[in-house]
Amino acid sequence: MSLPTLNTASYELLLPSSDVKVKYRPFLVKEEKVLLQALESQEVKQVVQALKDIVAACTYGQINVNELPTFDLEYIFLQIRSKSVGEIAKINVLCPDDNKTYVPMDIDVSKIEVQVDDSHTNKIVLDKDKNIGIIMKYPTLDSVDVSVNPNELKTSELFNTIRNCIYQVFEGDKVFNAVDYTTEDMNNFLDGLTSQNFKDIQNFFNTIPALIHEVEVENPNTKVKSKVTLKGLQTFFV
Repeated sequence: MSLPTLNTASYELLLPSSDVKVKYRPFLVKEEKVLLQALESQEVKQVVQALKDIVAACTYGQINVNELPTFDLEYIFLQIRSKSVGEIAKINVLCPDDNKTYVPMDIDVSKIEVQVDDSHTNKIVLDKDKNIGIIMKYPTLDSVDVSVNPNELKTSELFNTIRNCIYQVFEGDKVFNAVDYTTEDMNNFLDGLTSQNFKDIQNFFNTIPALIHEVEVENPNTKVKSKVTLKGLQTFFV
């Protein structure tokens, strides 16, 4: 005789990038074990793969996790986590007034949303007179190292990331799909950009949508109160 099977509750969320409804469930013990083992390994690749596997399984295979923008996948995982092990995450927040004291805080992860900077756009005009520009696509977990700040990337890594995130190049009504061109073609295109063009592209990455939550923390040693912005899944990933 087979053992009984437990029913698992299901929920719905809206993808931040597209407002598409996605059905999801909490992760099960077998999936939590995979995640814990990945965290214990401290290997970024293992953690990323565990995140992708859990999101794929818990969304019933509705979405392609390999093509999801990083912020979409992080948001989905955080919602799954809140329904699986509780909505409250205990994290240590660094006090900015002395930059050395940590204060433990309880954060309701179910209320954390993806925030979009007002200046953010994925359409970047490089030459207004000729109407030449690019349409960017959002990086995925496979295309970026989530443990590295975009501002700290080496030059070659930054160029590779930018090239991999170009979706289209346009000139007036003409559209050139990046997938139709070689790496050398795209590198030559990037090499022809001006310094201002490059800054405009970097702004796309600096203002990319992200999980953001602001808290007020009081340093127990100095009694100074400060507002701290928590950003990115790794901040709440406990």
